[in-house]
Amino acid sequence: MYLDEFRDYCLNKPGVTEGTPFGPDTLVFKVMGKMFAVTGLDTFEFVNLKCDPERSVELREQWAGIKPGWHMNKHHWNSVYVDGSVPDNLIKELTDHSYELVAASLPKKVRDELKSLSGDQ
Repeated sequence: MYLDEFRDYCLNKPGVTEGTPFGPDTLVFKVMGKMFAVTGLDTFEFVNLKCDPERSVELREQWAGIKPGWHMNKHHWNSVYVDGSVPDNLIKELTDHSYELVAASLPKKVRDELKSLSGDQ
């Protein structure tokens, strides 16, 4: 997977913005202002994605390219490598999972606003 493909995938989700709050080399994707994906801009080696803690353990045991989140809470975040060791469809599935976990944790008012952006009523 390439950075432009990952970026487009994230930005096509409702309520998503991108920025570089940690400096010019780190790209952060947020849903309604809350971070769900972090990756390098100069070196697109892996992406940090939030994950259910039990599923995180299973994924790390199953895939060599999924490690505890680099510079993140290792209980809730995985570093998912984009070097071909993890299939692109799984990277997208884990991106969806991260997005959904973060969206579900938003305050009700913000979740309702997100639903209106996505067309859900």
